[in-house]
Amino acid sequence: MMLLNEILGSSSDEGLSGQLHDLEHRGAVEFISLSSADIARRRLRAVTDQGTECGIALPRERKLANGAVMYLDEYKAIVIRVEEESWLTLVPVDAEAALELGYHAGNLHWRIRFDGTRLLVPLEGPVENYLNRIQPMLDSGRVGFELPKE
Repeated sequence: MMLLNEILGSSSDEGLSGQLHDLEHRGAVEFISLSSADIARRRLRAVTDQGTECGIALPRERKLANGAVMYLDEYKAIVIRVEEESWLTLVPVDAEAALELGYHAGNLHWRIRFDGTRLLVPLEGPVENYLNRIQPMLDSGRVGFELPKE
């Protein structure tokens, strides 16, 4: 297993992008795909798209990001890729419903994002798990929802 304990830079950095481009032409760039939940972790095990087992152990002050270059030499590179998130959109019908929905989202420790009056929740499991938690609000018609676009 390869131990990756530093971030060398970003794949978009001027100094690294040329090296990565050359390695890509040789099929020598490996990617570790991580969810947005995993990207927040500092210690984890992962396998690249080419089967290399990796252990990531970063210092507290370092943070993973999409395009983070974790390993680079003249023969190979390992780069982090963040998987695209699917978002459940919740639409309260009025301010009272919005307040109650926000209260529930907070108590459930959901990561959220706002889009005007809409509440967006990144799906880290089946959509039914999220909808079941607010079923009374859905049944009453006080909150509607839109499923993620496929």
